[in-house]
Amino acid sequence: MKSITKQKPIEEIQNLLQGMDKVFVVGCGTCTTLTKTGGVEQVEAMKEGLQEMGKRVTGGTVIPTACDDMTEETMKENEQYIRNADCVLSMSCALGVHQLTLYLDKPVIPAVDTLFIGVEESPGYFHEVCSQCGQCILGETAGICPITACHKGLVNGPCGGTNNGKCEVDKEKDCAWTLIYNRLKEQGRLDLMRRYQPPRNHHVTLKPGIIKIG
Repeated sequence: MKSITKQKPIEEIQNLLQGMDKVFVVGCGTCTTLTKTGGVEQVEAMKEGLQEMGKRVTGGTVIPTACDDMTEETMKENEQYIRNADCVLSMSCALGVHQLTLYLDKPVIPAVDTLFIGVEESPGYFHEVCSQCGQCILGETAGICPITACHKGLVNGPCGGTNNGKCEVDKEKDCAWTLIYNRLKEQGRLDLMRRYQPPRNHHVTLKPGIIKIG
């Protein structure tokens, strides 16, 4: 499971950096490296782009995993370069941005947008598999999440718009409920298609999410 990101338009990054002339750039060795939005090559390209923009780049690094405790150690190793910067430009997912703010007293500016949590189905092709809704029904839908895979988020389906196994919202996309039907049929559990799923309880995903274990 990876955080899937895309780089912000350079114009947006430029606007976010207004008034900040000296920049330290941080990438991530896991998720954004995999999606080619914040690995070594992208950090180097960003540094060049910032210089063309008239910014002074005090340095840059790629944290092995920006969303864990390795962030603090890497920030300490680059302390002198960060000290000379007005801000840190983060090419990590939103969780990495948050983690950086825990160890820095300078503004942390995101250079990418976090889209979803997903898996790599084939090289370079990622798709969302979980919406982290807090009320999992995968046991009754053969491991395919209708909240995530269905454009309408239907927990009782299919709707009347499915046609030849495709979705009416996006005719290139497989209907999630057709996929669920076919997999349940293979498993000999088609009776679950007749089981009514009550409306989702949105109280289970109150924001911000907090949980204490133990």
